[in-house]
Amino acid sequence: MSTHTVQVIAQQSRLAARQLASVPESLRNLALAKMAETLESVKHQVLAVNAQEIIKARDEGQSDAMVKRLTIDDKTFQYMLSRLKKVAQLPDPLNRILAGHTNPAGLRVYKKSVPLGVIGIIYESRPNVTTDAAGVCIKSGNAVILRGGSEALQTNTLLTDAMIEGAVNAGLPQHAIQIIRTPGHEAVGELLKMDDYIDVLIPRGGKGLIQRIAEGTRIPVIKHYDGICHLYIAADANPEQAVALAINSKCQSVQVCNALETLLVDKKCAEQLLPLLNTAFAANNIELRGCEQTQKLLSNIPAATEDDWHTEYLAPILSVKIVDGIQAAIDHINHYGSGHTDGIVTQSLAMARQFEEQVDSASVMINASTRLSGGGDYGLGSVVGISTDKLHVRGPVGPYELTTYKWVAYGDGHLRS
Repeated sequence: MSTHTVQVIAQQSRLAARQLASVPESLRNLALAKMAETLESVKHQVLAVNAQEIIKARDEGQSDAMVKRLTIDDKTFQYMLSRLKKVAQLPDPLNRILAGHTNPAGLRVYKKSVPLGVIGIIYESRPNVTTDAAGVCIKSGNAVILRGGSEALQTNTLLTDAMIEGAVNAGLPQHAIQIIRTPGHEAVGELLKMDDYIDVLIPRGGKGLIQRIAEGTRIPVIKHYDGICHLYIAADANPEQAVALAINSKCQSVQVCNALETLLVDKKCAEQLLPLLNTAFAANNIELRGCEQTQKLLSNIPAATEDDWHTEYLAPILSVKIVDGIQAAIDHINHYGSGHTDGIVTQSLAMARQFEEQVDSASVMINASTRLSGGGDYGLGSVVGISTDKLHVRGPVGPYELTTYKWVAYGDGHLRS
């Protein structure tokens, strides 16, 4: 794809974004409904094309985890549609009055929410990102440029064309949703140069992809780095609840960013709990790697190395460490964690509050599975990632997070004295 072609796409998106900024909520919601309807009409084509891309990915030796993320089946497709419908039902993220006052001279000043403008989404393997990203951007009045991985190019193109048709039929600008249709890295490189037209980039994929994007552009990047998620089982934790939360956090889906990667067990309950946890994880085919103290209680597991505490496995492997109290747990999390999601199991409100206040993470879970951190369970509907940054947004990135604000002042001939 030529520089000119990418530049034209970016310019078209900028013009569409300016039109979208004043589109009323009712029309944006109608567009989301039409997008879902049009997607439904091409479902069989999508599944057929996706099946061919899955075969190709397997033939090329892609990992099972990659193939799983690439796959759309009937259940996944319905889930994608439901997310579009859910985001349409959310309150309008635009034109909210965030602050305001009337000054002594009668000047009325207020701050209101507005779209960011043009959002570029660069992602790997997951075709559901195509529909999630388009839905979140349209809800928040942003134009979106999609650039999925070459392994799902045909699936993503088919999904995007259906959504474009639905959005245009509802009355949105032709270029509110666009996709870069050529494989290879050249187009991505050109996209990274479009800082005159693109307001924010959101990469979704492995750490390597995100680093390449962030280091290769002057456009602000909302980054979604590792999910090195922890669960600390405090000395007073209910054993049955602790085991259930640890198992769900790790085993419900091992290859996702909010899955548990390191389990911290207080030394006061370790002797009682570790055998129960070992049995439960073994039943779920999870390999445990333990610190020296853990190995003394579970002699059959290998040692955890320094690298293990830094690792996002995205696999059926879990590192386990015995810690001496809540402060040691917090210190470990803040040193080794990625600021994604970390939790505590405790019956003490004081310890829960200490953990909440001192753990430096986007999501802190109190007696809840780490798997609950994200758009759906937080009531956001679709999201386009979970930011481990602190600027411009932190945690799940939904419609509200893809807004900024402007100041407006209403006067009656007011002058500066």
